[in-house]
Amino acid sequence: MIYFKYIRWKNILSTGNAFTEIKLNKSRSTLIVGENGAGKSTILDALSYVLYGKPFRKITRLQMINSINGKGAEIQVEFDIGKNKYRVEREIKKYGSSRFEIYKNNELVNQNANARDYQDYFEKNILKLNHKSFSQIVVLGSATFMPFMQLSAAQRREVIEDILDIQIFSTMNVLLKDKIAANKENLNDATYQCDLISQKIDMQQDHINSLKKNNDKLIKDNRKKIDGYNQDIEKYNKDIETYNGQINELKDKISDKEAIASKKKKIEQLEYKIKDKIQTLEKEINFYEHYDNCPTCKQEIDEEFKSSTVSSKGTTLSETTSGFEQLQTEYKKISDRLEEIQEVQEQITDLLTNVNNLSSQVNATTRLIQTVEKEITELGSDVSYRETEDQKLDEMKTQLETLENKREDLITDKSVLDVAQHILKDTGIKTKIIRQYIPVMNKLINKYLAAMDFFVQFELDENFDETIKSRFRDEFSYSSFSEGEKMRIDLALLFTWRAIAKLRNSVSTNLLIMDEVFDSSLDSTGTEEFMKIMHELTSDSNVFVISHKGDQLYDKFHSVIKFEKHKNFSRIAA
Repeated sequence: MIYFKYIRWKNILSTGNAFTEIKLNKSRSTLIVGENGAGKSTILDALSYVLYGKPFRKITRLQMINSINGKGAEIQVEFDIGKNKYRVEREIKKYGSSRFEIYKNNELVNQNANARDYQDYFEKNILKLNHKSFSQIVVLGSATFMPFMQLSAAQRREVIEDILDIQIFSTMNVLLKDKIAANKENLNDATYQCDLISQKIDMQQDHINSLKKNNDKLIKDNRKKIDGYNQDIEKYNKDIETYNGQINELKDKISDKEAIASKKKKIEQLEYKIKDKIQTLEKEINFYEHYDNCPTCKQEIDEEFKSSTVSSKGTTLSETTSGFEQLQTEYKKISDRLEEIQEVQEQITDLLTNVNNLSSQVNATTRLIQTVEKEITELGSDVSYRETEDQKLDEMKTQLETLENKREDLITDKSVLDVAQHILKDTGIKTKIIRQYIPVMNKLINKYLAAMDFFVQFELDENFDETIKSRFRDEFSYSSFSEGEKMRIDLALLFTWRAIAKLRNSVSTNLLIMDEVFDSSLDSTGTEEFMKIMHELTSDSNVFVISHKGDQLYDKFHSVIKFEKHKNFSRIAA
């Protein structure tokens, strides 16, 4: 967990040459107020810049420097991670190099020559939190904040992987791709070299034989070989044509694959709903059968009412159970059909393997024909006997053995790399981990939405695409809601990511800063409900809320910080 303790800055934006310091762990909830331009939101840019080297708002690095005195800006932040204490300091200068230093337990962490490498080390090995996740978990701003629902699919996945602390698998996958590419290149080269030396051995052997036999007879035999090879190629091509025809026929048999799969998925969803309904009916029947008094109001339940209710719900349960059994029968039919489709697909795979093998045979045979034709040309010339030809052949065989050993090693490496690639790809181990957390995420999101009186069923799938349904089961998209409703969704997601991060103990932090959340589209009801959630959250967190609505919110916070302008410089009011 990142436990922030304080941040101080000077000569940042409208702040002057005296340090402005805020203790980040002083109060469970802090309200930051002030007039427009008083410097309330400077804390966002200061914190973002000291951690990531870039402002939170859309301004340049040099625009961070106070334009009045033009002096070098400086930011310091201190936080704990476990038993280690960290202090990060940055300076921004108009001229000359800027300073970026990380102190661990009051000792400077060794700096790389490349500042970008130093920043990369800081994010990946110390913070373990990138800027996108920082903007989803630590800071919620109304100006430049990009809500999770407006991020691209790739950016959403990056945030979730960061929260779940599984981005290491993506890094491993990138490194693995380089190894796979190198293995493939080396294997292709080794195979080519083996084929090449094998052809040379065959040619050398034939060359030696040609010195011992009649050239005319060898030429005649080689031509017979070519005829035989051509016949083989013709047969291979006919077999390929036959297999392709069979493949097309089998594909026609499974043209309903996608429709069947879709129907199976719908039935599975319906089964889940019916099971839930059966369980609800059974619980209600059990209640009326075992309870004579209402547990809430303690009044006696009328026997006639109990009997009629049990009878009515029993009838409904019977009908629902019957429907469920019929649905299971239909599900079995669909499952059987999918098994048939799978068997046909396996047949197609086997046929495609046969086609590929035959195509390889055609190519190999064509190369043999070319080799033999070259031999015929050589045999037609006057070849003199050389005593060194046998020695050359032995050297080639030794070379081939070495190359084949190397190729076998590369094939073994390829098998290992293929397994690793299957595990590390997006549909592998990362998806399995994400699937475990998706139900928890959805439960938390809907919990926070309900707490803010926004009663919809919000669900994210493993690709982080949303499905939003009303109580009447109408489907909506994020963009179809009002700004106030979107803000509720954004807040629910923010609290969910923080809860998941804490549960996962990956990027958990005590700090939460919200910039002008109360000044945007969140209405009074949403504000009240949000304050309840916030106070629950502040039991182990330090929440800062930046707002113009100071008069309305003073009594809702443990402490208040007011910024003011004094002689054109921002400062904290006494």
